[in-house]
Amino acid sequence: MNCTDFLAKLTDYFDGQIESELLQEVKEHLGTCHHCEVVVDTTRKTIAVYQEQQPYDFPEDVQTRLRSAARFRRVARHSTRTARRRSGVWIRSCEHARTA
Repeated sequence: MNCTDFLAKLTDYFDGQIESELLQEVKEHLGTCHHCEVVVDTTRKTIAVYQEQQPYDFPEDVQTRLRSAARFRRVARHSTRTARRRSGVWIRSCEHARTA
């Protein structure tokens, strides 16, 4: 097993849904590959941290600012798309006027 094969099976490994023969290959690979061992250790620690966390409610002012920023980005993205569409239409109509 190489690192690419190992990473492809990482989720199954953590979910405990890996065949015993493949599990043996994974364990052998981890015994010889420090990089993949670090990936497993880091992933285990990350899972543990997230499992221990309690939901946290942001203060109302932070929620308001986040919503405002998200709304601003949506509007800006929409405006940019609309402007591109309009300029594309304008360019096509100008090209059509030149050829007519």
